[in-house]
Amino acid sequence: MLKVDPTVQTLTVAGIIAIALSVLINGTLSSHSQDKPTAQMAAAETGVSAKGSWAASATGRVEPKDGEIRLVSQAPGEILEVIAKTGDKVQSGDLLVRLDDSDAQAKLTAALAEEAVRVLERDEEVAKGPALDRRNAEDAVSTAERAVYAAQTSLDDIARKVRGGTSTADELNSARKTLADAQTKLSEERAALAEVAARADMPLPSRLESSLTLARSDVTQILNAIERTRVRAPADGTVLNVWAKQGEVAVTSPEAPLALFGDLGSLRVRTEVEERDVTKIRVGQKAVVKADAFGAQEFTGVVTSIAPALGAQRITSRGPRRPNDVEVLEVMVALDGQPPLLTGMRVDVFFKADEAS
Repeated sequence: MLKVDPTVQTLTVAGIIAIALSVLINGTLSSHSQDKPTAQMAAAETGVSAKGSWAASATGRVEPKDGEIRLVSQAPGEILEVIAKTGDKVQSGDLLVRLDDSDAQAKLTAALAEEAVRVLERDEEVAKGPALDRRNAEDAVSTAERAVYAAQTSLDDIARKVRGGTSTADELNSARKTLADAQTKLSEERAALAEVAARADMPLPSRLESSLTLARSDVTQILNAIERTRVRAPADGTVLNVWAKQGEVAVTSPEAPLALFGDLGSLRVRTEVEERDVTKIRVGQKAVVKADAFGAQEFTGVVTSIAPALGAQRITSRGPRRPNDVEVLEVMVALDGQPPLLTGMRVDVFFKADEAS
């Protein structure tokens, strides 16, 4: 049998161990460098110069200036009409989706009849002084509430006719003004009623006055129920997407929105800065935004807000996958001007160093 020199055998084993350790260390360092790309690496990857100009980089998504708003129905019911279309520019309060309100309308008819009977009964009692002032103020509030409901219904009808080409924009603007005036009048009457009711010499309401108040509260509740079957624009802006379909049943769940809304008057980018770079970001800092769809074109912006705490990442990063347990800081960047970027578009954001700002 061939005998191996113990010294040679020891040296061979040591060499094998050394090679294995070298491979393991190099692999770990390479993986570590991929998991945590530097601002310079990200800049080189997108073609942006990084010669001392960038303090940090991050991945972000474009969104409207106030964020995207998912509009959800406030009441369950069958969708009778989808008025809004994707891309429509709307004003605050415009009707977008209408649900079935037949049950509420039937209840409203009965409630209004009950209110009318209670008014006749109350008027048979003679009221004087402070009690008469309160009665008149309550009647004024009730009248103003009905005027607001009628003006809102008229506006919805005219807006529908404008889309169908049977009404003009002037008629729509006039209906908007009528509604605004009715809402102002209601606010004034409510303030006057509160002032009258707070008088020290005000007597307690009579039995018939209390019955009328109860009947009017039923009417108000039904009007509110009818309004909950309407999905309206929360502000001036654009309908970004519509998921509602006529005939479907709407549910009151954030997981089942009917439309997506946003104000495209300006855009912002929601970015996620890694924990190691949080001290390099400040409000007012300049930033450069790049998107693959626009090649080398750059868009400028400024940091407007920084989250007060770290959180889990929600935007998928480019290149090598980062660990799932990476904590990031949410930073908002307001874009300058009117860039042609689309909401939801993923972009790379490069934050300028202080000396370059």
